[in-house]
Amino acid sequence: MADRDAPPRWDRKMQQRLARGEAAALGELYDRFSSLVHALGHRVLNDEQAADSITREVFAHVWEDPEAYDPRQGPLRSWIATLTHRLAVQRLRQTETAALARGGGGSTEELERKVRSASVAARADYIVTAMPAPLRAALDLAYVQRRDYRQAAADLDVTEDEARRRLRLGLQLLATAHDSGPSGTPPEHGGGR
Repeated sequence: MADRDAPPRWDRKMQQRLARGEAAALGELYDRFSSLVHALGHRVLNDEQAADSITREVFAHVWEDPEAYDPRQGPLRSWIATLTHRLAVQRLRQTETAALARGGGGSTEELERKVRSASVAARADYIVTAMPAPLRAALDLAYVQRRDYRQAAADLDVTEDEARRRLRLGLQLLATAHDSGPSGTPPEHGGGR
């Protein structure tokens, strides 16, 4: 049986290749995660150009400091999502604080509410994309297609108990979107990277 604390092989190998300066590794990483990074950046910033900028910034950070990722702390995907989230929230705070300083309407409290809302929405998006396909399919049937658990069970070809279990687990995962630190940083990797 595999060691539960051992990082996934691909993540460990990718980190090693990046540390050696393999440009092809950065290309593979970009191909695999750029849509995730861009979507999270856009979800927080609600701006296409800002999301493009965050995407470049995230991959530049990974290229310049691949040792910042510790495979023992969790999957590379989660680390990249956490990095994206942190950088996007920083950018949102900077732009909104600058708008306040220029005399734009609003208050510090409104800024924090906006940051918190964007942070929770981005985390919820990430949770949905990262959850196992059976849970995601059950949530899609229930909340997008408006099916009850009986109809979802029939559509998924599972028992009603299994459909309820999938819905419950999916909702429990989504509920963790609100469980972020005081700065709006997701709890993966302690948010300190």
